[in-house]
Amino acid sequence: MKILVLNCGSSSLKYQLINMTNENVLSKGNFERIGQGNSFLTHKVGEDKLVFEKPVKDHIEAVGFVLEQLMSETHGVIKDVSEISGVGHRTVHGGEKFNSSVLINQDVIKEIENCIPLAPLHNPAGLAGIEACKKLMPDVKMVAVFDTAFHQTLPKEAYIYPIPYSLYKKHGIRKYGFHGTSHRYVSKRVADLMGKDVTEIKTVTCHLGQGASLCAVKNGQSVDTSMGLTPLAGIPMGSRCRRHRPINCYFLNGEGKFINSRS
Repeated sequence: MKILVLNCGSSSLKYQLINMTNENVLSKGNFERIGQGNSFLTHKVGEDKLVFEKPVKDHIEAVGFVLEQLMSETHGVIKDVSEISGVGHRTVHGGEKFNSSVLINQDVIKEIENCIPLAPLHNPAGLAGIEACKKLMPDVKMVAVFDTAFHQTLPKEAYIYPIPYSLYKKHGIRKYGFHGTSHRYVSKRVADLMGKDVTEIKTVTCHLGQGASLCAVKNGQSVDTSMGLTPLAGIPMGSRCRRHRPINCYFLNGEGKFINSRS
């Protein structure tokens, strides 16, 4: 079984094609500057790295060009798209609706759209990747893997902000937490290395990079995390502010929608 994993940004596309029989990465790459006229693809197969300057106007063209490279006669790793059994989409925000990964259907797509006000940079890009695969691989099943899902076990005292409760009920203003796939994996890996079941230990996991977050994991469940309403909150990061400012930015335009909160 071969699985294609996609992580779509507003102007980028990261991917891996994985052979799940042995969990080997057959190929991986990064499409950058999508829609900007000077886009290019860095495509890796084993130790070989190929760079293609390829103008693409949207994610549909980007995914199509990636599939061409995966099936290339000279550096391809599959002969036909039918060899891909499924596509996994990293999806940033699932709100309170999803506490696990789910098969994508129209209802799921609608819920991801509903969360766009909470993740205006990320969710539209994820939807673009989903729509691209629907068009280019209509018979292949797709799964949405949510950054927020792991943190749906947060207790109420951890996710409710000390602000008027009506803001939570009306606008969904609460701590959601992110990097959930990373924190879930790391907590389980720590348990494996300790020779214990993840339900037997307490850990503090750290996701460190341009984006960074901490998570308290008790018995395999997230009980608190540093990121909040958005991925902007928590510990200082490469280009992100700290705790309270995202909430203020959410309401500055008076419509319960985010303005440019990186400026």
